[in-house]
Amino acid sequence: MNRRPARRRERSIIRSSSALFAAIALTSSVQVASADYPAEPPVFAPPPPEVPIAMMVDLSSGQTLYAREPDRRFMPASITKVMTAFLAFELIDSGRVAPEQLMLVSPELWTDWHGVGSTMFLENNQRVSVDALLHGVTTVSANDGAAVLGAGIAGSLPKWTAMMNAKAREIGMNNSHFGTPNGWMDEGRTFVTARDLATLASAMITRHPDLYARYFGKRTLKFNGFEQRNHDPVTGVVPGADGIKTGFTNQAGYGFLGSAQRDGRRLVMVVGGAPTSRIQKQASRAFLEWGFQSFTGKPLFAKGDVVAAAQVQGGSSRSVPLIAPIDLGYDLPAGQTGTVRLRVHYEGPLRAPIALGEQVAELEIIADGMRPSRVPLVAGEDVEKANIGHRLLNGVAGLI
Repeated sequence: MNRRPARRRERSIIRSSSALFAAIALTSSVQVASADYPAEPPVFAPPPPEVPIAMMVDLSSGQTLYAREPDRRFMPASITKVMTAFLAFELIDSGRVAPEQLMLVSPELWTDWHGVGSTMFLENNQRVSVDALLHGVTTVSANDGAAVLGAGIAGSLPKWTAMMNAKAREIGMNNSHFGTPNGWMDEGRTFVTARDLATLASAMITRHPDLYARYFGKRTLKFNGFEQRNHDPVTGVVPGADGIKTGFTNQAGYGFLGSAQRDGRRLVMVVGGAPTSRIQKQASRAFLEWGFQSFTGKPLFAKGDVVAAAQVQGGSSRSVPLIAPIDLGYDLPAGQTGTVRLRVHYEGPLRAPIALGEQVAELEIIADGMRPSRVPLVAGEDVEKANIGHRLLNGVAGLI
C-alpha cells in the first residue's frame, strides 16, 4: 500500500513534464562547430598528487569537470565559516535578520574567543552589526566574529550549529556535519566532503548572488583600529576570482574552497589535504586556470530568461514560468564537438502557493561526452492559492 502513491507520483511527474521535455529537446539541441575551440592543448593541469582531494564544478551548467576523492571526508577547519555565512544570508533574505542588527560580544564569548586563531579583534561587551561580523568572517576568517554572529542570532552556539546542520541537510550536504560555527578543532565532529562543499558554494552563489558579491572577494578589512589582509590565494591573482575560503588543521592539512567567474562561466573548486600552504596556493591557482582552459562553455539562457513553464494545481494561475536564476550554459572539452539536449524536471503539477524566486524545478543538461548534469530553475512569478473566482476561470479554461 505504501508503494502505490510513489508510483503514481512518478507517473505524474513524467506525464506533467513530458510536453516540456519535447519542446526543449526540439528547440535547444545545439550543434557545436570545431572552429569554436582552441587548437592548442591546455597549459595548466589538475592538482598535483600531493593534493589528495579535488573537485571542480561549473555552476553555469552543473557539470562536474574534475573529481578526485569527492566523497572522502575531511576536516574543513575555517572553510566551516562558509556555512555560517550562507546560513546568515538565508536569514537575511527571509527577513529574519537585518545587516544593521547589532550583536553583543558577551563576556563569555569574549573570554572563549579573544585572540583564538584568526580574529577581528572584537572588544568585550561591544555591540557589532551583522554586516561587520559577516565582513570579518568572510574577509579575515574571524573566529570571534563567527561565534558572536551565530550566538547572537540563534541565542547560543549549540542552537546555531543545529541550524547549520539542518540547513546542510536541506541543500543536500549529505555527508557533512558541523560542530562549531568557525571550524575550530572539535575532535573531528566537524567534517565535510568536496562534493558537499561544492553543493554549499552552489547554493550560496545561486540563491544570494548580491550578498555573495557584497561579502566575498574583499582584499582587506579595517575594524577596531586594525587593518588585516585576506589570505585567499586566488582573488586578485586569477582573473575573475572572488573567493571563497581557506582552511588549515594539522591533521587535515591545507584546503581551499574557491570560485571564479569568466566569460559567463562560474567555476567552483575544492582542494583538500594539501601538505603545505605553498602547494595549496599553487594547486588552487593552476586548478582554476585549468578549468577555464580545458573546457569551453556555450551559453544557453541568460539570468532571468524563461526556460519553460510548469503546470500549477490549486493556484491563481494554471502555470508558472520557470526562469534561470543565473546565466546557464554547458561545457565541452576543448577541441571537441557535440550536441546538447535539455530536459525540465519537476514534481508536477506544482501546488500553490508558489513564491517568486522559489526553486521548483531543475534543468537537465545532456552534452555529448559529458555526464548529465542539473541546474535549478526558479519560479518567475508569485502564484497564490486559488479563490472561488480563480477556480471558476481555471475550470472554464480547462474545458476550452
